[in-house]
Amino acid sequence: MTPYDIVVSLLDDGIYIASVSSFYRVLREEKLLTHRCNSKRRKSREKPVERKATEINKVWCWDITWLPKTVKGYFFYGYLIIDIYDRTIVGWAVHETESEKLALELFKDTVCRQDVRFEYLHSDNGTPMKGVSLNAFLKNMDVSLSYSRPRVSNDNPFIESFFRTLKYKPEYPQRFRNIEEARDWMANFVNWYNTEHLHSALDYVTPSQVRSGEAENIFNNRNEVMKKAKMKNPERWGSRNLKIWGNPGEVILNKKRRHFC
Repeated sequence: MTPYDIVVSLLDDGIYIASVSSFYRVLREEKLLTHRCNSKRRKSREKPVERKATEINKVWCWDITWLPKTVKGYFFYGYLIIDIYDRTIVGWAVHETESEKLALELFKDTVCRQDVRFEYLHSDNGTPMKGVSLNAFLKNMDVSLSYSRPRVSNDNPFIESFFRTLKYKPEYPQRFRNIEEARDWMANFVNWYNTEHLHSALDYVTPSQVRSGEAENIFNNRNEVMKKAKMKNPERWGSRNLKIWGNPGEVILNKKRRHFC
């Protein structure tokens, strides 16, 4: 019996010996706080390694999302790769099935088409993500791999945030009649996201503007306009500092807690 069971059972018999915390204290002192039931001991899984992106093509994340068909219970599969530094969707595909082979084709096409190399890749624990041929291809490129803890979506927040933006967009059709429709819609959405979507995490410029370097001029212009506005009407700001527009500088995936003495 647990201390909770013991205390309430004794109370029901009109007996009080000690509180639940006192029972636990005695059990700890006697080294009796051990796993005694038939269920498996809960495993403590450490948070994935911290990854820092200070420039493009440093840290990529990827995942697969379900795109419902018009027939309930059936889906197409959207494969997406995102660069966490500028939030650009660097690669995507829509297929009828979920497989390691299709994931490998996507990565080969993305790397060769853009002629890029990246250093880190993070994903969840799905079968396509841990496929032997995909991992061999990535390790041959000297890419370091990391994985989310099972059923912990917060370990892959950038791709999950993208999926939320995708599925909560008013134009999202909810269900797709065929794979051509799904691919056309995804192509249009990715183009909008990369080239038109003013991303809040990027200080309201588009991912493509950060990737191309155009964002720097946009931020400089905004800061200059703000500076002139304050000089013209300083009373509107009082002692408050102007907002400085600019790139985040550093984006961290799975940031570790810092402990200070």
